[in-house]
Amino acid sequence: MSRILVFMLMISTYALASSGNAEHSGTDIVQRTVNFLLFAGLIWYLVAEPAKNYFASRSQAIADEMKKVQDKLRESASLKKDVLAKVSAAEKFAEELAVSSKKENKILSESIMNQCESDMEILVKHQASLMEFEQRKMVRSVVEAILEDVLKQSGSDFDKEAMANVILKKVA
Repeated sequence: MSRILVFMLMISTYALASSGNAEHSGTDIVQRTVNFLLFAGLIWYLVAEPAKNYFASRSQAIADEMKKVQDKLRESASLKKDVLAKVSAAEKFAEELAVSSKKENKILSESIMNQCESDMEILVKHQASLMEFEQRKMVRSVVEAILEDVLKQSGSDFDKEAMANVILKKVA
């Protein structure tokens, strides 16, 4: 059908074309107008549908790209919101961690101080027991020395006063 229409338009264009006579030169405006309208109609018929399709597809492609951009924008906004929430949670966790580490530090320092105090008490007690042991040892050595002196002098008459004098000499 469209081929027939195109063929008819081409024939009518040829039939109504100006013959180039000088006597009809003033009255050929109708033929020229009809020729122009036929030419414009033919161009419209041949170019209109592809042009409409091109512009429609171009508009659709632009709309699709805009939709993709909008989707990416929404996704970016969602990701930003998630990241900000994670940052906020991380800051809160850091604050909690700082507080708990201070508490643990205080507990550990108190524990270490208590352990040091108990170690000091143990060392003082140990030192006191060592001093007591050394005093006993010294007293024992003094007593042994006195007893040796007494035993050496046992050959002679030895009375209580002499023994007291020997003990007093050794102690002094």
